[in-house]
Amino acid sequence: MTADTTEAAEPGGTNGPDGTDGSEGTKGSPGDSRTDGATGSAGTDGTGGTAAGTGSAAGAQSAGSTGGPAGTGKSAGPGPRALAWRRRRASAARFWKEYRKHRAGVFGLAALVLFVLVALTAPLTVGSDVDSVTGAPGQPLQGPSGHFPLGTDQFGRNLLGLLIWGSRVSLLVGLLAAVLSVAIGALIGITAGHFRGWYATVMMRVTDWFLVMPTLVLAIALATVLSRSLGTIVLAIGVTTWPTTARLVRAQTLAVESRPYIERARALGGGHWHVMSRHVLPNVMPLVLAQTTLIISSAILAEATLAFLGLGDPTVVSWGGLLQDAREAGAVSSGDWWYLVPPGIAIAVVALAFTLCGRAVEAVLNPRLGVSR
Repeated sequence: MTADTTEAAEPGGTNGPDGTDGSEGTKGSPGDSRTDGATGSAGTDGTGGTAAGTGSAAGAQSAGSTGGPAGTGKSAGPGPRALAWRRRRASAARFWKEYRKHRAGVFGLAALVLFVLVALTAPLTVGSDVDSVTGAPGQPLQGPSGHFPLGTDQFGRNLLGLLIWGSRVSLLVGLLAAVLSVAIGALIGITAGHFRGWYATVMMRVTDWFLVMPTLVLAIALATVLSRSLGTIVLAIGVTTWPTTARLVRAQTLAVESRPYIERARALGGGHWHVMSRHVLPNVMPLVLAQTTLIISSAILAEATLAFLGLGDPTVVSWGGLLQDAREAGAVSSGDWWYLVPPGIAIAVVALAFTLCGRAVEAVLNPRLGVSR
């Protein structure tokens, strides 16, 4: 039986596909017919084996030549952080291109830049001793002149210098109070829109209570109870002006979380913090930015009001404090207009500038508002 099997396999192994005599390569020992058949198949089918080997070698060579920088000699592309910064620069360029189309916004921005430069250079232009009472350079309530363009106050101090120095305090308090207000409103709005349920109900009822209460009355109450300082003014304004921001941010959060990619993020294991910080917050930031610019003007007016009522810090000079000093000096009844008009105009111009900037930012970030240019 073994010999017959060997003889049957032998003719198939002696004739290769190329017509050569393959008997030596395929003929094995007479005692193992299975070895003979396997060896004969491997030996005769040389074309397929060679093609497979050549393909494997070519694939390895291709992978080695294109697999990395060492094979190609080219440097790696920009990383994720570089791409992110490139997209941010492109987005900022598009934002500025659209913002420049709003003439009122450009005017407001130019006015703000001017006031900020004046405030930052105040120590160099007027000096830190401009509010000194003992070293006053002029006579009390002296009218405008070449030496004192805006006249003097009740102590003989230069009103132009006081106006420039007071811009530092008014702008700083307005900015800090607006940031505090927007931070509280954004936090409550995002969390209430995300968690919902009883937490959202409680937070929205608290928000409604603050909305129906007069903001100025609450700020006066806080400023009266706490010590008279700039921190008290910032706290009093910040904790009483956040409800509007909270309402707007919550509505935007509800709209964002109804989108399909939020459901996919949760299905992939994204937790509450991931959804709020990586998906909700970037989508509500344009609204928060626009709201900040609008609240700064209200905060500056509130600071001036509190200082005018005598609830500000008496040791610092601000525009509201100048108005309060003018009222105490009887500038209204005596007709000393130079004591009242400059601080009032400064407050009005800065508040108007921030309002114009805020409306322009809203129009750029949300063109559907249809704000005129």
